[in-house]
Amino acid sequence: MIKGIIFDMDGLILDTEKYYFRCWTESAEEFGFHMKPCHALAVRSLSAVYAERYLKKALGEDFDYHAVRARRRELVQAEIDKKGINIKPGAKVLLEYCREKHILTAVATATPTEKAVQHLKKAGLFDLFSMVIGGDSIARGKPAPDIYIKAAAALKLDPSECLALEDSPNGIISAFSAGCKPVMIPDLTEPDEMLKPLLYECVPALSDVIDILKKENRYGSNTCVKIF
Repeated sequence: MIKGIIFDMDGLILDTEKYYFRCWTESAEEFGFHMKPCHALAVRSLSAVYAERYLKKALGEDFDYHAVRARRRELVQAEIDKKGINIKPGAKVLLEYCREKHILTAVATATPTEKAVQHLKKAGLFDLFSMVIGGDSIARGKPAPDIYIKAAAALKLDPSECLALEDSPNGIISAFSAGCKPVMIPDLTEPDEMLKPLLYECVPALSDVIDILKKENRYGSNTCVKIF
């Protein structure tokens, strides 16, 4: 029985991951570093301590992670102020279905809580969530399991009773390690062979999660069904 859904935010319900991806490389270039697309993809949803370690190894120990990240945030906010925030296909349909069926919902995002709330309000989705857990509310960010454990506890559910919806590998690892049922809705990348065994399911759009809920909550199955 699925009693709750925990959602990632950027790239999953908000079409903002493309801004972070592009602005990482633009910011790095401003500081004299050539960040490749693979580097920007690798740090999606990754907590600062791991991201800094990874980027210093990839780009050199003189890479000023905190300065580059601060500038990236400015660039991302400028993009959002200029273009607004688009909602990913199926997000509102799924959230309204959850409300109708009394399935609890939470956001678990690497974005700081205050900023996440601002973005969700700007997108008109904030009132459809029971709570928002930001990356500043936990000691260890993704891929550690902490944020999903905290989100499930806040919903007063066991992680095994929750689907965890993610678009990035680091988020999937976090959700799987917490004991949630990870469902990937790919955004910038598809799951590779190392990630596939961690997935409960992988579907192309958020609206497809409704079929998972109908199946699981009708039959009460705990069997892991994959599409691969």
